[in-house]
Amino acid sequence: MIHQYKNNGYNIVMDVNSGSVHVVDDIVYDIIALYEENDADSIKKKLSGVYSENDIEEALEEIEELKEAGQLFTEDTYKDLVIDFKNRKTVVKAMCLHIAHDCNLACKYCFAEEGEYHGRRALMSLEVGKKALDFLIENSGNRRNLEVDFFGGEPLMNWDVVKELVRYGRSKEKEYDKNFRFTLTTNGVLLDDEVMEFVNKEMSNVVMSLDGRKEINDKMRPFRNGKGSYDLIVPKFQKLAESRNQTNYYIRGTFTRNNLDFSNDVIEYADLGFKQMSIEPVVADPDEPYALREEDIPKILEEYDKLAVEYIKRYKENRGFNFFHFMIDLKQGPCVLKRMAGCGSGTEYLAVTPWGDLYPCHQFVGQEEFLLGNVFDGITNTAVRDEFKLCNVYAKDKCKECFAKFYCSGGCAANSYKFHGKITDAYDIGCEMERKRVECAIMIKAALAEHEQSE
Repeated sequence: MIHQYKNNGYNIVMDVNSGSVHVVDDIVYDIIALYEENDADSIKKKLSGVYSENDIEEALEEIEELKEAGQLFTEDTYKDLVIDFKNRKTVVKAMCLHIAHDCNLACKYCFAEEGEYHGRRALMSLEVGKKALDFLIENSGNRRNLEVDFFGGEPLMNWDVVKELVRYGRSKEKEYDKNFRFTLTTNGVLLDDEVMEFVNKEMSNVVMSLDGRKEINDKMRPFRNGKGSYDLIVPKFQKLAESRNQTNYYIRGTFTRNNLDFSNDVIEYADLGFKQMSIEPVVADPDEPYALREEDIPKILEEYDKLAVEYIKRYKENRGFNFFHFMIDLKQGPCVLKRMAGCGSGTEYLAVTPWGDLYPCHQFVGQEEFLLGNVFDGITNTAVRDEFKLCNVYAKDKCKECFAKFYCSGGCAANSYKFHGKITDAYDIGCEMERKRVECAIMIKAALAEHEQSE
């Protein structure tokens, strides 16, 4: 499968199955577009008024060499692996601990219903948390590095339990030859020096929630009394980012129909001094006034292009930043199974409620049809688990012919279920955005490589 496109002055050709990416001149670009359905004579005839016959022949030879090297027009060698997906043995390697089903903000787009997750407000007890870590150790097989995200609601509302669970996890590492990588996701309201000191010592990553510009953030992320949160949390986030040497964190936002010009919110992050950032599209009921719609797609795609140009500009000016969706590895990347099956929700990645119930991920929590079991009895709903094992790019009709399938790995199962009622479909607006992000990320690689060569 070939995908070719033009972006910011670059002619880019992707060989999807091999992962090869080529930046080519106009003649090679035009010939590749004709190559599969035309022989050499037909190509020469069709392009005779544009390029000389000698130039066409040289370009054809170059294309043939790339084809023979397995870098163009390669066969799909992955699809046969899918047969064994349901039978493959999986281990749990990541867990999202819902340490608090409660929150001190009232974010308007919150899928967790201000922390309640279709249920009641609750804080995870130390007993349940320890049992969750025990479950992770027991079900992780030979996997040494284990990921644990303290999530909510707002996890700092149950901070003492967070600290005790970190200590408990550390006490088990040597005994079981495991290494816990803890992450904290926080809205920042309760951040203080004591929290920062502990986080910097124990947390491999911190995710800080901020929606960019003050007017945008305060409209969508207010306190329950309606007051905005920006002025309180931004100085705390800046201090935490600096204390972590501008690494091992993300400032993360959500954009909605209220800020389709979201590139300005990413630029706001950069201007505030942040170096690691992400902004995600809201996924909401179409009836919500802030929900993204089909007619918004052209503007959204335009914003990614705009952001990509600014990203390159700031890099060249030595004031660059990392944007999560533009970070793409063209040399190694994840393993084949990861590229086909994605995040591993429901199999390798699980969410745990305050009372110990297990769900495929945080976005399924509270939907009883996806209840997998609990940390005391283990996985009892093997039918749902096995359904998630089959969630891969070859199980999704929309993915089969999509050039971005090995980068997004089929997208989010929760979004698919929300909009189509099954986990093996795909969220269409999300697909459009992912394709554009991949195109921008690859173009950025080309531009930065060219810049480095010129220096």
